[in-house]
Amino acid sequence: MTDSHIPRRTLLRYGAYGAGAAALAGTAASWDRLTGADIPGRDDGSLVVATLGSAFDPATVDALTKGFHRIHPDIPLRVNAVQAVDWSDFFAKILTQIAAGTAPDLVYVATEGVQLFAQRLGVSLDRWVRRDAAELREYFADVHPSLVESMMYEGNLYQLPVEFNAADMYLNKQVLKRAGAGFPAADWSRDDFTALLRELKRSGGAHFTPYFWTNRLWGGVMPWLFANGTNLLKESKAPGGSWLWDTFYPAADRKGRGGGFRWTTPQATADRVEEAYDYLASLVQEDLCSRPEGGNGNNLVGVFSTGRVGVTPAGGFWAGGLQLAGMRAADYDVQYFPRWRTQRHQFGAAGYALLRTSKKQEAAWEFIKYTARKDTMTQLLRGNQTTPARRSMLNAARYAESGPAHWQVFYDTLDRFPDTGPIPAPPQVAEVTDVLLKHTGTALASPRAVGPALRRMQGDLEQAMEREV
Repeated sequence: MTDSHIPRRTLLRYGAYGAGAAALAGTAASWDRLTGADIPGRDDGSLVVATLGSAFDPATVDALTKGFHRIHPDIPLRVNAVQAVDWSDFFAKILTQIAAGTAPDLVYVATEGVQLFAQRLGVSLDRWVRRDAAELREYFADVHPSLVESMMYEGNLYQLPVEFNAADMYLNKQVLKRAGAGFPAADWSRDDFTALLRELKRSGGAHFTPYFWTNRLWGGVMPWLFANGTNLLKESKAPGGSWLWDTFYPAADRKGRGGGFRWTTPQATADRVEEAYDYLASLVQEDLCSRPEGGNGNNLVGVFSTGRVGVTPAGGFWAGGLQLAGMRAADYDVQYFPRWRTQRHQFGAAGYALLRTSKKQEAAWEFIKYTARKDTMTQLLRGNQTTPARRSMLNAARYAESGPAHWQVFYDTLDRFPDTGPIPAPPQVAEVTDVLLKHTGTALASPRAVGPALRRMQGDLEQAMEREV
């Protein structure tokens, strides 16, 4: 979801990164050959942190560096803000650094890359978390366990979540007013959603789209699969993790937790998956929504803010994006994703991954802890360009200028719906994403295309999941 008039940091949060992950997987297998770590002059002694350049503006990066130096004057820090259009481009540029022998110590990684990094490139944080448990207790008490669990892989913790975004539903209140429609209730259903789109369509005019969505892993078809009680891949929990849950979370919060998510058998031809696609196809045929478009939704902020789109799925990052686009807080609002068989939501999160080639792992851990501090996160995330992982940071003062009025929805998506979980991102996420996007576009291209497209998707997913990363 990008717009040429808005800083890209507010809008490029959770696009699937496709080819970047495929390149990352290939590089991981031959890391030692590519890093060139023994070449003289490669290391100036600084702890190097690579971030997506759009994540934080230069002033914020400067504040991050100076703040860390005040606490750790003995650890020189260099933040490498890699300018990239999306996660795919970002990871491709990180791989270039690795191949050149200038691998960073830490990389800012979103859900799409958590398991791939954990499996091939990352270092488990378990020993440090155990050692510094007293210091971290306040952090975990402020962070929803679902976010933490999404950063685990096969029983081990690889990142401390800094931010997340769940796919909630944004509504243009001017469009609602034009149609004489009320704001939906928190427990609105899929049928309520359909009826609302029809109301908006009647008053919208020729160039109006009631519902717009982007064909990608986060916020595309996946929220509808979750709401219909299914997933693209069979979902389960890895064993382990009790060391973390028993240490930091009360019994009610650790119930049902494990050692991270597992996504395994493809189920594109399952009845509930096909049902979700049939529903979206019906909306397309009725001209109630756009056909799926790839990418991050170029100019979506612009068309939403000017009333050419009425409803779209987005996360907390849009609060900052719409404000920068000049949209008044009173002109839009956010509600939970509609209920179908369930009202389970999907999210993506991000944090810093420690690379196993780093020779400064103790210093890197100090940086990870620093970025998890509330004062640090408050400074970094002041522009509402994302949703803070810390529950206490979401308050009326934060959203007083930008809105939305129902800002509580952002964190309550986790608290109110405890089964809400991460987008399916196994180590083979690159190929899985490519298959999903390709066949979703085909499935919704014509009225009778859903069944055949999903059968082809199933075959391609099975091949993708059988491949070694």
